[in-house]
Amino acid sequence: QVQLVESGGGLVQPGGSLRLSCAASRISFSNYVMGWYRQAAGRQRELVAAITSGGSTNYDDSVKGRFTISRDNTKKTVYLEMNSLKPEDTAVYYCNVHIATINYWGQGTQVTVSS
Repeated sequence: QVQLVESGGGLVQPGGSLRLSCAASRISFSNYVMGWYRQAAGRQRELVAAITSGGSTNYDDSVKGRFTISRDNTKKTVYLEMNSLKPEDTAVYYCNVHIATINYWGQGTQVTVSS
């Protein structure tokens, strides 16, 4: 069973930074697109950023220029560097991988941006 474990969330002031990590196990990590999603209270889960096995990235317009997704295939870990955080970035952030017909998710990590 694929396992994804997120870490790095917390409380940060507007304009601050956080770095999220997602460690994967029981997966040929380097073969797959990895994604970060978020879900704010009362809203649907949305894609924030994704990175292919070759390192190509894409971002939601709301985070372009502020967030950076990266991966370390030797550590089976994907990262989300978040800068210039805004209150509207507050959400639970989830790591995701889609394999065959199955979506795998981590348990999520809470990010709260507030003064």
